[in-house]
Amino acid sequence: MLKIFKNKISEWKQFKKDLKQTNKTKYLVYEAIETILVALTLALIITRFIIQVSVVPTGSMIPTMIGGVEGHPNERLIVNKFIYKFKTPKRGNIVVFKSPHKDNKDWVKRCIGEPGEIIEIRKGVVFVNNKELVLVGVDVQRDRSDFGPVKVPVDSFFMLGDNRSASQDSRYFGFVRKSDLVGQSLFTIWPLNRMRWLR
Repeated sequence: MLKIFKNKISEWKQFKKDLKQTNKTKYLVYEAIETILVALTLALIITRFIIQVSVVPTGSMIPTMIGGVEGHPNERLIVNKFIYKFKTPKRGNIVVFKSPHKDNKDWVKRCIGEPGEIIEIRKGVVFVNNKELVLVGVDVQRDRSDFGPVKVPVDSFFMLGDNRSASQDSRYFGFVRKSDLVGQSLFTIWPLNRMRWLR
């Protein structure tokens, strides 16, 4: 099979070489088509398996990311789709996952709880395994609610929005399964004045 493929490539190269000498215009058309096909194939592979652009759909991650706010453009993120094929989200990662409502939309939240951990919220303060959660450099908008305690199941994660009082998250729809993870948010690309790496 590999030998046949190599032969076809050699034949194609020879065809182009001959064409370049006999019909320059036709050669340039073939070159342009070949370049476009290669670029489209690479783009398809990259967006299917490696990265994608996601839109922040709601205001649940304010002030970290803007979405769903009238008068402000929803931020666009570059998402690493490859990373969670080999490892799992860590606490503090901003994760994109499939909507719990099965509506073909992606949601963006912060990973708070990993498998086997006990999550509890007391008057808006998050505790993981009975220790207060401190995320250095993360500005969280707390509410005064209580939740749990709950234990995160195997192959599942507990996700919260940074804007706790306006976030539909694991407190309401439950745990996010590993199979529903899309990827990790790396940085914002839009709007231009808010381009930055995410933490």
